[in-house]
Amino acid sequence: MTQRPPMLSADLRRGPAPSADAGPAPSAEVPSVEAASAVAPAAATGEYVENHALSSTGRRVAATRRWVLRFQRLIVALLLGGIVAIVLLSVSTGPISLSMSDAGRLILGHLIPGMPWMSDGTYTGLEDQAVWHFRLPRVLLALIGGAGLALAGALMQAVVRNPLAEPYLLGVSSGAGLGAVAVISFGSAALGGLSISLAAFVGALAATGAVFLCARQDGVVVPTRLILAGVALGSLLSAVTSFLTLTGDAHQVFSVMFFLLGSLSAASFGQLVLPTIVLVGVLVFAALNARGLNALMAGDETATALGVNVHALRLGSLALAALLTASVVAVCGGIGFVGLIIPHTARLLVGSDHRLMLPVAVLGGALFLAAADLAARTAAAPTEVPIGIFTAAVGAPFFLWLLRPGRTRGGLAGLLRRRQVVDA
Repeated sequence: MTQRPPMLSADLRRGPAPSADAGPAPSAEVPSVEAASAVAPAAATGEYVENHALSSTGRRVAATRRWVLRFQRLIVALLLGGIVAIVLLSVSTGPISLSMSDAGRLILGHLIPGMPWMSDGTYTGLEDQAVWHFRLPRVLLALIGGAGLALAGALMQAVVRNPLAEPYLLGVSSGAGLGAVAVISFGSAALGGLSISLAAFVGALAATGAVFLCARQDGVVVPTRLILAGVALGSLLSAVTSFLTLTGDAHQVFSVMFFLLGSLSAASFGQLVLPTIVLVGVLVFAALNARGLNALMAGDETATALGVNVHALRLGSLALAALLTASVVAVCGGIGFVGLIIPHTARLLVGSDHRLMLPVAVLGGALFLAAADLAARTAAAPTEVPIGIFTAAVGAPFFLWLLRPGRTRGGLAGLLRRRQVVDA
């Protein structure tokens, strides 16, 4: 009988037991030295690539910010230079022609007493009077009026959050026109001795107050109701103005039309006081509340969450915008489109941040209206054209250009955000 081989014991099949001196057996979860040495360079390389990419993105974003800041400073410098140039060009242009340097010397002679060319017969009294008493007050009033209308439009568009908002939507221009036409038609004595400018200012304030009363709902001014009330009341006041114009003296129609379309022909240094004071006050208010206006553009809920008193800021901004518009319209007449197109242009150039957009809008409005006034008195010389015709001729095509499809939005702020997204 064949014998079967003996079965190995379990210990023999498992092999010899590990010696105590051999140390612990290697675990499958602990990588070997070779594997660790192979992973370490890869991890270090990935961390280096990530850090390099982040630092490169940061440098590109910083470079873009520096470029935007330089461009913004360039815009402000160009606007200031343009204002100086338009002032010198305006005071030297007219029936009595002077060079820009001569006009500047005459202005400097009045600002700094004792200049020799003011008394040695270099310039005649007629030239001095034309520059100092007629042309300089006119261009200064154009600068103040354009700055005021642009600032009022920017404030209204921010608090109403409507790109179509402009100062005249509150019925300010219609109220001012009615007050001025009432003085022209019935005489100053019939209205308590009010002048045309003062009657226009009172009419503008009265119209604004009526619009605010109609716009209140549960004690709060609602932006939508404000615009609707302004449009309705403005139409009513315009109808009354047209009735007084048609039923009045035919010789007065020319004066009424010039006021309704805007004219700076009667400018004087005395007329600069009221709009200048109001403009400075509203500028201070806007500068102190620029961050709140930025928050308000994002919505009432967001602004409230950021600690902004939405109702107080909206009411104060609208009231000051109406007051500023009334002070400008009272001395300049009904000049349209400045408060609509200039804030949009400022946003296209420097973005929607009101800390920079508002100063650019103020400077741009001043330059635009001064240039429009120069064109109004020289385009059909010696006949003067109402300045509102030129602002409308420029404003309407610009508004249509804003509506074109596919235009770039956001100005430089949008460019910066797009560059950051691309670089990331």
